[in-house]
Amino acid sequence: MLIQFNFKNFKSFKEEATLDLSATKMTEFSERVVNVGGEKSLTVAAIYGANASGKSNIYHALGYMSDYVINSFKYGDDEEEYELYKPTPFLFASDSATDESSFEIYFTFPGDKKEKTYNYGFCINGEGVTEEWLNSKAKTAREFKTVFYRGRTPDELDLSGIPASSRDNIKVALEKQVLVVSLGAKLKIEICKQVREWFLMNEFADFGDPITNYFLSRRLPNEFADNKDVQKDVIRFFDSFDEHIKDFRVEKIPQENQAKEEKYKINSLHKMVDADEMVEIPLEAESAGTLKMFALYPDLRDVLEKGSVFVIDELNARLHPLLVRNFLLTFLNPKINTNHAQLIFTTHDTWQLSNQLLRRDEVWFVEKDENGESTLYSLADFVDEDGIHIRKDENYEKNYLIGKYGAIPSLKSIDFIN
Repeated sequence: MLIQFNFKNFKSFKEEATLDLSATKMTEFSERVVNVGGEKSLTVAAIYGANASGKSNIYHALGYMSDYVINSFKYGDDEEEYELYKPTPFLFASDSATDESSFEIYFTFPGDKKEKTYNYGFCINGEGVTEEWLNSKAKTAREFKTVFYRGRTPDELDLSGIPASSRDNIKVALEKQVLVVSLGAKLKIEICKQVREWFLMNEFADFGDPITNYFLSRRLPNEFADNKDVQKDVIRFFDSFDEHIKDFRVEKIPQENQAKEEKYKINSLHKMVDADEMVEIPLEAESAGTLKMFALYPDLRDVLEKGSVFVIDELNARLHPLLVRNFLLTFLNPKINTNHAQLIFTTHDTWQLSNQLLRRDEVWFVEKDENGESTLYSLADFVDEDGIHIRKDENYEKNYLIGKYGAIPSLKSIDFIN
């Protein structure tokens, strides 16, 4: 499980931002708090804020960290390749524009019977990695122990938690653009493989991007084309929000070149109202909401089975608020979410901003100041002008829209024609 994510000097976030999925000492919905590794964690984080406030940059920060952990072993001393993958710092201040960016997580491995907690992070600038660390803590321990530490000079490389037989290989092969975790996974060092695998298990979906939307809606679930059981599983998934689709008909499109990727024509089957027959509709002719749910299905199934993290930008796009709520309840209900999968999402859907659905520590806000700098804060930590914390029986939606919690747009009349 992801316990905490910290990042600094990335896009609109100049100072350190913390997305904390640790449960605070609150009484509401206590039954869905997960106890793993001596930590009490939450399965959902909902992030609200005005347009251009920086909500999506949280999605991009966690996505950047994941991509770099997974792929950095490929960048070895390749300046041109690294140029494409170096981070984007906060550019509106001269000190931060040339400074390093940092990314750090606290997490546990799904299914780890020892329930160890890990702390991993790295700092990176325009030239390469400047610092990297991995620490671990036993369930009953008070302090973290070093697995490895990489400092700012070659002499500051502590691999004491790495098997001795692998240390020389890392020292010889490590380049300034490459992470120890990424290289270590390539060299089949078990702890490095586990960390990289944790990032690989997590899923990302950016529904605020039209291009991503297009490709996601045309991605087939594994074995969907050939396995009728998988198709029936998708029908059961659809049945939770749309009972009209009764089946699918999948037809392979012949390809002249056998080396090309296989393509399929998919029709959804609907029952006729005045006859005991089915009518076929091309899947791409279904509603945008249906196509989005079709796109969500493969990743939703994977994260629920693996107990990993699903990070979604603009979850509410093209979806009815009740459907979004049903999607959230999949993660919030411990009887369904038995493997403690987590959902982190950005949204403008204030209908979900309710004390009947979310705990105060599951609600987050992003606000951008006049200097273009974003700040992330939790409803649980918010205090009003009198220094009083938000009560659990407040109308979160109403108070947010009237500006009590901040993180709303500052609007003026649209009179540009005059």
